[in-house]
Amino acid sequence: MNQTTHPFAAVILAAGRGTRMKSDTHKVLHPIAGRPMLEHLLASVAELGPTRLAVVVGAGREQIEAAVGGRAKTCLQEPQLGTGHAVQQAEDALEGFAGDVLVLYGDVPFVRPETMRAMLERLHGEDHPAAVVLGFEPEDPLAYGRVIADDDGRIIKMVEYKDADESERACHLCNSGLIAARAGDLFGLLARVGNDNAQGEYYLPDIVNIAIADGKSCAVIVAESADEVAGINSRAELAAAESRWQAARRLRAMEEGATLIAPETVFFAYDTQVGRDVTIEPNVFFGPGVTIADNVLVRANSHIEGATLASGVKVGPFARLRPGTVLEEGSFIGNFVEVKNAVLHEGAKASHLTYLGDAEIGANANIGAGTITCNYDGYFKYRTTIGERAFVGSNSALVAPVTIGADAIVAAGSTVSRDVAPGELRMVRAEQLVKPGWADRFHDTMKKKKAAEKDKAKR
Repeated sequence: MNQTTHPFAAVILAAGRGTRMKSDTHKVLHPIAGRPMLEHLLASVAELGPTRLAVVVGAGREQIEAAVGGRAKTCLQEPQLGTGHAVQQAEDALEGFAGDVLVLYGDVPFVRPETMRAMLERLHGEDHPAAVVLGFEPEDPLAYGRVIADDDGRIIKMVEYKDADESERACHLCNSGLIAARAGDLFGLLARVGNDNAQGEYYLPDIVNIAIADGKSCAVIVAESADEVAGINSRAELAAAESRWQAARRLRAMEEGATLIAPETVFFAYDTQVGRDVTIEPNVFFGPGVTIADNVLVRANSHIEGATLASGVKVGPFARLRPGTVLEEGSFIGNFVEVKNAVLHEGAKASHLTYLGDAEIGANANIGAGTITCNYDGYFKYRTTIGERAFVGSNSALVAPVTIGADAIVAAGSTVSRDVAPGELRMVRAEQLVKPGWADRFHDTMKKKKAAEKDKAKR
């Protein structure tokens, strides 16, 4: 999306304690689809190209400051005296800025960039409203504050539910709390907000009624859905937000040409990329950093993160692909195979019961069942390289760093600790010892011993 026509600053409120989360992690850093909710919001804001960005912090400020790094100015609200007071703490961070200000909430992470843009553009309508409020229309308005507006979206009155009369409560247009205003108007109006209310706090929406009393126009923009402005304050609400996000993402994957056998059992990350004619079987989980090309099959009960799958790849069932995995065209990872920081070139395959860590597997190489790359000595990681068309027999241990040459064969049950030359057979086994009749004599002796012990126990 292109940047906004007029310069704007975003102020994100994230000072609340989030006590209902019952967590040592700050509320806005709890993840949805593998990404902290604050990061979801920051990504949407970034699409519009803000001139300045401020995050108001309070409890757990160190966590927020570490998360945003140098991307935003953090402003401390202490004590916490309401949303209006919180926005005032950003005034110094916006010193000298005369553009538009968009006020957002860190625990309302899914406001669309299109909605933010509409709010900012409405500020520059012909009536030049002093403030633009984001409203929404829930199925059940409950005790939300109401936005009383005319048919043109011009606000007549903002009223809290407890202060509303019956006709006002019958209005289903509710206040999300998100507001856009020009910097000069915003902070001038905030300076006049009082705290004569039950909570003794300074409320941001009060600026609207003050502006209207001054004879200025204020306007409302209506969110696409109530889900867009849903706040997240508890673990249950976090789970509900995850569920809504996943449902929408599954639908998009199918609309874009993927087949999900049991959609409700597939979980995507915020950045999962899925091509056309991809089939995903039940109970598949994608962590962050996954890219799947066209014509890929992901079979049931697989866990994939940080991996790139090229066209024609087949994975699973019961496969685990960890970060750094690259599967090139036509390669195959079968059941109970784990891959980490490894590349399987075109046509390479590991069909079952294998661990491939820190490895490069050549084109059309075959890795037998039970093979492991021994990549860690307790202190350092080492790499295994397997050449094109190499064949590694079942139950082999490849002790890195080691190279298996092209067309080489490693015999089943071998522990390979030295390089294998191209075309070579490497067999590392102890000589088999044969003792005819030994097992029969052993069983006879042990059976007699056991019978004697039983007789002794009966006496």
